[in-house]
Amino acid sequence: MSDFWIAFLFTLAAGLSTGIGSCSAFLMKHTSNQFLGFMLGFSAGVMIYVSMIEIYFKAQDALINELGEKTAEWVTAAAFFGGILIVALIDRMIPTGIPSEKGSKSGTDLMRMGVLTALAIAIHNFPEGIATFVSALQEPTVAVPIVVAIAIHNIPEGVAVSVPIYKATGSKSKAFFYSLFSGLTEPIGGILAGAVLMPVINDFIFGIIFASVAGIMVYISFNELLPTAREYAKGNIATTGFILGMAVMATSLLLF
Repeated sequence: MSDFWIAFLFTLAAGLSTGIGSCSAFLMKHTSNQFLGFMLGFSAGVMIYVSMIEIYFKAQDALINELGEKTAEWVTAAAFFGGILIVALIDRMIPTGIPSEKGSKSGTDLMRMGVLTALAIAIHNFPEGIATFVSALQEPTVAVPIVVAIAIHNIPEGVAVSVPIYKATGSKSKAFFYSLFSGLTEPIGGILAGAVLMPVINDFIFGIIFASVAGIMVYISFNELLPTAREYAKGNIATTGFILGMAVMATSLLLF
């Protein structure tokens, strides 16, 4: 039982780091359009880099263990585009007119994008929580750098959720709530891993989940984050944020 709770606390700490990112909403009285565009570009850079450089190839490696190299490559690609299809369908089901307390069209669009981003990150954090919990349960000392890396990754994810929602509604509590929701799926995934999924989890299931998550995050970045970033930021500000987001994520992966 003590090992279970140690693993759970590791996973909880990683998930709650999204709240650190969300607190960016509390540090400013007014979020400028330039800052918003920069942070959306930054968040897109983080999500695309981690999806295509880290998550996709981890999924493929896991599937290779089960299916062999050639079959695994095809299955990884199919799961990746399956994730894109899933989130595209979810995108169509979410109304374009989610109410914004400021009542403007731009506000409703930002709110919608924030909700979609929160959903994508929540789905992404769920299998991430399983992976964190399992590694911490097996060997806590080995899991420490994994938890630190995931926590660092989750901070800009919290920014990706909180900034557009705060800009749309002017509500710090709503921005924090949605960001917290996206992070809490990580310890929920850990609990399920310990209580339910441990007997049946294998490399095939992990591979399918992670490849789908990569597709979901790429779709959100290209369909929601980047277009809105370019709309709100002038010049190369959104592009600069995008490149910096990739650089920050690359650095965190190399360090940890």
